[in-house]
Amino acid sequence: MGVRFHKMHGLGNDFVVIDARETSVALSEPQVRAIADRRTGVGCDQLILMEPSRVANARMRIFNADGGEVGACGNATRCVARLLGEDVTIETLAGILHGKTSGTGATIDMGQPRFNWETIPLAYAMDTRDMPVGWDGLERPTAVNVGNPHAIFFVPDAHAVPLDVIGPVIETDPLFPERVNVNVATVRSRNAISLRVWERGVGLTQACGTGACATAVAAIRLGRAEGPVTVTLPGGDLVIDWRPGETIRMTGPATHVYSGEIDADWLR
Repeated sequence: MGVRFHKMHGLGNDFVVIDARETSVALSEPQVRAIADRRTGVGCDQLILMEPSRVANARMRIFNADGGEVGACGNATRCVARLLGEDVTIETLAGILHGKTSGTGATIDMGQPRFNWETIPLAYAMDTRDMPVGWDGLERPTAVNVGNPHAIFFVPDAHAVPLDVIGPVIETDPLFPERVNVNVATVRSRNAISLRVWERGVGLTQACGTGACATAVAAIRLGRAEGPVTVTLPGGDLVIDWRPGETIRMTGPATHVYSGEIDADWLR
């Protein structure tokens, strides 16, 4: 018997979601990479396992296309919330997240952002609000952890940055012991930001929910914006609302494309 899955996406950031709440599914890193392969597998940015939880409606495990497990994915959380029901709690490595669905979308409480250099984490102490570092013209980023680490660069034109070239260099810099997601953002008004993201372990994506959260928080923290902020990514818009000392609320679509089955023999 094969492994059933749902193909879903949030603004083009796409997922293979496997419901393992009743029948456990164990996948190795090579198997995750095989499923994520867009030529010979199903194809996805991340593979999501929904497992039983003693403290929430379900446990969500997130694997990047390179097979590595990570702690948070905002777009995937909206997709899982839509599968689970109207008002749900989801256990993740980053904590328990609360979601409320409406129509074809969802609002997720993503918890509180973290700013201390140890919790990003960075290799050594520095001011995460204005980091005295740079790479080939991208300088002085802000660092925020929203369940996974993000470096945010505010630039005049986010679309002019060769993120496919500089993104992997920054992602793997020794400054970031757990690697980092690289965000280039342009503040268009007090409530509007354009954003592109190089996701660690994935590459350029159409959208990144945690990247939108981290970028909006960074802009508000620096006094460049105020919530709610509409963050425009290549795949579309997310609305991020945050006040200092409060949790982050992310609202956006979650699209179910189709359901299918992966041949069990192919996974061996």
